[in-house]
Amino acid sequence: MPNSPDLGENYRIAYDNKIGFGKRPALIFIDFVEAYFNKDCELYADVDDALASALRIREAARAKNVPTIYTNVSYLPDGSDGGRFFQKAKPLRNFTRGNPMGAWPAALKVPDDELVITKQYPSAFFGTSLASTLTTWNIDTLILTGLSTSGCVRATCVDCSSHGFIPIVVRDAVGDRHEAPHEANLFDMNAKYGDVVTEAETIAYLDTIGDNS
Repeated sequence: MPNSPDLGENYRIAYDNKIGFGKRPALIFIDFVEAYFNKDCELYADVDDALASALRIREAARAKNVPTIYTNVSYLPDGSDGGRFFQKAKPLRNFTRGNPMGAWPAALKVPDDELVITKQYPSAFFGTSLASTLTTWNIDTLILTGLSTSGCVRATCVDCSSHGFIPIVVRDAVGDRHEAPHEANLFDMNAKYGDVVTEAETIAYLDTIGDNS
């Protein structure tokens, strides 16, 4: 279109807004599982830096007694509990029950006293107890880290907003298999659903809040 603004200017005109951090956050690790770290797996995504960032944020969160939640994906051996998602996305076969690609990677230690939500669909909210749990914990802000940006992170961000929680997506702590979908989805989430922030901004925020014990 002649004389139309560029993409950035177009979105600034319509969507230039920030929600900001809330008062009672929780941190979520979305699908940081072996499939994305194993070079022999079709889902390998070179996302070591994203996990390292998420772990630094977890350290800052723990210092303030901010809860951490983890998600993974698991299906029956025939995938029959995965519905159309399992039928469409063939790489989900890596997450059938007992497949080592669904395990936590060596760099991620998940304590027994922190919540793990096992899901079958992209969003951490869909078909799970996450929304009820966050409500019970009086959480207003969900800090999103994990994999992949264009898939389960985005789906969780949209549902987070839909359920009334503030989605904070940490740019440094999410990853994808290619830069193009990664950047496009960060752009869109920041425009419409939540705030995309840096690791440094997130840790600075965590340092300012009172203990949530």
